[in-house]
Amino acid sequence: MVGTPETRLVVLRGNSASGKSSVAAGIRERFGRGLALVGQDNLRRVVLRELDRHGGANIGLIDTVARYSLDAGYHVVLEGILYADHYGQMLQQLRADHRGHTHCYYLHVPFPETLARHATKPIADEVGESQLGEWYRPLDLLPGSTEMVIGADRTSRPCGRSRFCG
Repeated sequence: MVGTPETRLVVLRGNSASGKSSVAAGIRERFGRGLALVGQDNLRRVVLRELDRHGGANIGLIDTVARYSLDAGYHVVLEGILYADHYGQMLQQLRADHRGHTHCYYLHVPFPETLARHATKPIADEVGESQLGEWYRPLDLLPGSTEMVIGADRTSRPCGRSRFCG
């Protein structure tokens, strides 16, 4: 078991340019101290400089950082593309082991909107439409209907300190 009955775990998944990092940053900014932001891109691409693949070392590192943070009494926002076939087992076990409330969200953005959003990002010159198309997986949901799907047409705002995402 991990965390306490008071800790919250929020998992934000979705394709590139779906808004995961922006939502996570907004939650953290609004909440303040006591919330750990566990970003797949940071741990996989920056810390390990690893390609996203089944069985990658980053999967265990993400799990370890999330668990350590929950055990230290932090609420955790875990965000990333987190493909279901690569990360699903780890996410399901983390969810099952967490003593507190866990909320999972999938930010669904259709591919044309993904392209438009991606064009505004700093990496737009490095990553083209064809590579984005290879990465894109429509509704790559975890088994068991554990995620709330949030569409591109839905406006969302970060949860406040008094009501931490549920």
